[in-house]
Amino acid sequence: QVQLVESGGGLVQAGGSLRLSCTASGRPISSLNMGWFRQAPGKEREFVAAIRWNGDSTVSADSVKGRFTISRDNAKNTVYLQLDSLKPEDTAVYYCAAAARVWHLSRQTEYDYWGQGTQVTVSS
Repeated sequence: QVQLVESGGGLVQAGGSLRLSCTASGRPISSLNMGWFRQAPGKEREFVAAIRWNGDSTVSADSVKGRFTISRDNAKNTVYLQLDSLKPEDTAVYYCAAAARVWHLSRQTEYDYWGQGTQVTVSS
């Protein structure tokens, strides 16, 4: 069993930055594919970014390309999501997810473990 805990959310002005962290316990993340998803009020949860277990491949949603960066530190059992040039439409609860085997990194149905989420609010 894997437990995921997100942190780093908060209130920021448009154009600002945040760094979200997701720390895992119960299993080394070095063997896990890790993803970030978000859910805005009244909307379905959507894919943001993901990284393969070996770090060789990352993918991100078109809406965040060039602004958000996913990375991992296996020694700290933590995955990060750097959020830059934030926009009000980035306001959402951000969730971390993990899976041992994933064919399509952007498909949330393929992830086995989920965190409780962290709120990101971007003011205009």
